[in-house]
Amino acid sequence: MNMTAEEKMERSTDSASLARALERSNEIDRAIDEDPTHFRVLTGDRPTGHLHLGHYFGTIRNRVLLQQRGVETWQLIADYQVITDRDGVGPLKERVFSLLTDYIAAGLDPEKAVIFNHSAVPALNQLMLPFLSLVTESELHRNPTVKSELEATDGRAMSGLMLTYPVHQAADILFCRANVVPVGQDQLPHLEQARLIANRFDKRYGRVHKDQPVFKRPEALLSEAMLVLGLDGQKMSKSRGNTIELRMSADETAARIKKAKTDADRVITFDPENRPEVSNLLTLASLANGEAPEAIAARIGDGGGGVLKATVTEAINDMLAPIRAKRAELENNQDYLVEILRRGNERANEVAEETLRDVREAMQMIYY
Repeated sequence: MNMTAEEKMERSTDSASLARALERSNEIDRAIDEDPTHFRVLTGDRPTGHLHLGHYFGTIRNRVLLQQRGVETWQLIADYQVITDRDGVGPLKERVFSLLTDYIAAGLDPEKAVIFNHSAVPALNQLMLPFLSLVTESELHRNPTVKSELEATDGRAMSGLMLTYPVHQAADILFCRANVVPVGQDQLPHLEQARLIANRFDKRYGRVHKDQPVFKRPEALLSEAMLVLGLDGQKMSKSRGNTIELRMSADETAARIKKAKTDADRVITFDPENRPEVSNLLTLASLANGEAPEAIAARIGDGGGGVLKATVTEAINDMLAPIRAKRAELENNQDYLVEILRRGNERANEVAEETLRDVREAMQMIYY
């Protein structure tokens, strides 16, 4: 396909920006090793369903590692963002506590992490008002997430909340003065939007507290999030029923994997291009037990799909066993989960209200 000169320039610019972002991400990673106390990380999830292996291998495991390296971790349960692209919230309370349970069971330490939810932090959401004055409608429409959502609506009108989703994400990041956000390459535009809002706020309203900017400039810690396909070889999705949720039992996991798609060749090889379903199962086993997928394939040899599925089942169930045990313990202690969320929300409110006071001071909106 022939590209226009404008398209070639845009791709070149994107490549150069990505190269700079990757270089800076590597610098941040080295700086974390030197002194993790200089960093505060903000990350989170929408409680639209239960966490599965795609979430765990893609992001959760990396968050746990960051915390273990000594980085202060803020973990958002983005309950308000559930309604950006759907008509109702569903069984929201159940999903919020399921998410909280998964976080702790997977290794996030609630004594060190601040785990909170959107709807419990009014000052965070109030930042949307001044932030919306700092962006244009056309800028919002150009955001990749908004663009893809618009294309997927099939003629259905986009909600105002969906259009302003990038601004809400900026408020999530900036309210707690996070200076590092773990993201994939596709999420870099959201982080750039947050930086743009912080810059424009300073330019328009000035600074407070010894001429320091109100907001820190968040930077990207680029993660090479492993793309894990579902058990049918398609994108992992709760709606397709092709996932393995962290909350599933060992027997439920075995039953799901037994139905996984493979191919007719009995000799198992790791060939992602020509054998995507078989290779994806090998990848799942590799991520679970740390053994190279090629080595797993060689060990299975001509054992066929049955031995492959048994191998994957054993690797995943062994890896998830301690997580499931911790999860069962937490599910029987609802009061503890409520206390963790209450403490996290109290801390988030303290910081959000302090940030909002600084914002109002810079905007000369404190009257007494």
